[in-house]
Amino acid sequence: MKPGTVSAVANALIVILGLSSGLPAHADVTINVWSHEADEPAKVAFRELAAQTVEHAHPGTHVKITWYEKSAMDAALRTALPAGQGPDVFYLEPDQTDYIASGYILPLDSLINWNEIQPWARGPLVQGKTWMLPQEAFTNEIYYNKDLLKKLGFTLPVNGQFTQEQFLELVKKSRAAGITPIAEGVGDRPFPGAYLTGESLLHKLGISDYGKLLPGQISFHDPRVIAVMNWVKQVIDAGAYPKNFMTLKLGESHSYFYQRPGALMFPVSSWFTGRAFAPVGKGGMPAQFPLGLMQFPAIENAACNECKTSGIGASFAINAATKHKDLAAAFLNAMSTPKMGQRWIKTVYLQTAVRTGDVQFNGPYASYFAELLERQKGEKYFMGMPVVDTQGQCRDAWAQVMNAAFPGGLITVDKSATLMDQACYHKN
Repeated sequence: MKPGTVSAVANALIVILGLSSGLPAHADVTINVWSHEADEPAKVAFRELAAQTVEHAHPGTHVKITWYEKSAMDAALRTALPAGQGPDVFYLEPDQTDYIASGYILPLDSLINWNEIQPWARGPLVQGKTWMLPQEAFTNEIYYNKDLLKKLGFTLPVNGQFTQEQFLELVKKSRAAGITPIAEGVGDRPFPGAYLTGESLLHKLGISDYGKLLPGQISFHDPRVIAVMNWVKQVIDAGAYPKNFMTLKLGESHSYFYQRPGALMFPVSSWFTGRAFAPVGKGGMPAQFPLGLMQFPAIENAACNECKTSGIGASFAINAATKHKDLAAAFLNAMSTPKMGQRWIKTVYLQTAVRTGDVQFNGPYASYFAELLERQKGEKYFMGMPVVDTQGQCRDAWAQVMNAAFPGGLITVDKSATLMDQACYHKN
């Protein structure tokens, strides 16, 4: 593979689609789009360009994008959609399947050009149909400060993966040096606090059994699960997380890591770049920050230490109440051409699933993207996330127990396992 070139294998981890044509002309029509991620300039520019493309292709059509913070947008949607109102197109995430059950969105099977999309990017069908257009794919990674790691006397192994004993010792020495080991917080999301536990369980159990644990086919009192949780509890008790872990928001945890007060590591999905590569004045990472990536720790007697979570992130849907579904679909398709897929990689620095072929990558963060691809070599992927693969009480329990109370040091391993089994486990 040529330096700076994204390989076909890398493209298997990437999301974006293809532009439809032949739509009838519309005069003085406004397509309203509600989107999250206003604090990520590259994504804002990407979606605004798609809006301009639609307006140019369909004179008289105007695409108005309203930018929200996620919680505010979700609240607005839950008021507007039941009343048959709201935007024509809106941002959502794969776990928000209640919109499908409630009949608030249209199936996209015949509206989107899926020819350029990796089949897995459409996700599992619901009621035999596809309801969301995925715009980004991701892998779970641990970002770290190379200078701080060196200062603490550690050298990352060639494969990028510490053992669990080494990782625990790293956390202890970091805390002893007055450095927050892991910048993480659960103030506004149901998943960040479970990155370390989830990836460690994936390593220990392997793809098949991890996939059974989440929907309740394996007990959280399984000895393998308890062994992992006992180790994670040691990491927690060693002071891994910030003192404001329970209130620190996702966006704030980015700046906590690379600006102030600073931390050694930041486990997060690879959409990290959306905020990190913004201008410093808008909360982005300083240009000279010594950013590195490591794998999640290797677990003793593991089934698959080379396993990693991959999944679909930001997606878009069409309001079932729209009067302009063809133009709404045109906006989604405008974000989904191979050319736009290449733009996504080069400006957002994030995986996608479009069949773009090789992409010459020479941007200011080319070395970062090369390291991200290096961390994918030899990996096996579990597709999904606990917030997607669990439902009802089980999903709520994961958010409250595994994401918050357990990593927050509020409850024991046994109590955590008991609560998870009560909500999730289905005995044979």
